[in-house]
Amino acid sequence: MPTIVFASSKGGAGKTTAAIVLASELARQGTGVTLIDVDPNQHTAKWALRAGCPSNISLVQNATEESIIDDIEEAEAQSAFVLVDLEGAASMAVASAISRADLVITLCQGSQDDADEAAKTIKLINRQSKVLQRPIPFSVLMTRTNPAITPRTYRHVVGEFQAAGVDLFACTLIDREAFRAIRSFGGIVNDLDPKEVSGIGKAAANAHEYAAEVIAKLRGVPSAERKVAHV
Repeated sequence: MPTIVFASSKGGAGKTTAAIVLASELARQGTGVTLIDVDPNQHTAKWALRAGCPSNISLVQNATEESIIDDIEEAEAQSAFVLVDLEGAASMAVASAISRADLVITLCQGSQDDADEAAKTIKLINRQSKVLQRPIPFSVLMTRTNPAITPRTYRHVVGEFQAAGVDLFACTLIDREAFRAIRSFGGIVNDLDPKEVSGIGKAAANAHEYAAEVIAKLRGVPSAERKVAHV
């Protein structure tokens, strides 16, 4: 079963939100998911332990450098998808998880600092690929984007990735109140109360598009056949 790893060399890039949103949407579609939380802050685990987490999501808490390979192998035997939320640092646990990945999602916001950190993560992935003598598929997902405004810095960062031949998600993970709400209160976007949280429908559509593109990447669909990027 595919293992998807969420990696960034810094905290705050959007790893946890990306992992939670993908797990939620896959589970909503009836797919079994195991979430493995390697981040010392355990934000993914905190969400999964709150009320409203789908019953077909399993959780592995406090995965460590010593346990991560075994954790992934056990999860692969039990679930259709394994999602690994890594710590925001370069460590043996991060390298080990990347070595087992069918897809590494590298998170990046629209700033030069984030782009530089994403480049560090890509270098780590490429080093692991050389060690293993096999390609490790990866793609950059732009996070916390604005649906109404495309800043110049964002366009510059995306252009740098494209010029370097880096694979980018066609979709982005938009900055939505609904995504923040599930981090705070638990559950999935589709179950939020529209009287309390705005933009639920748009957030749900973003989650669906994101999950569909992840599956397309796992199936090897060329980027040219995916939707054009938008924010």
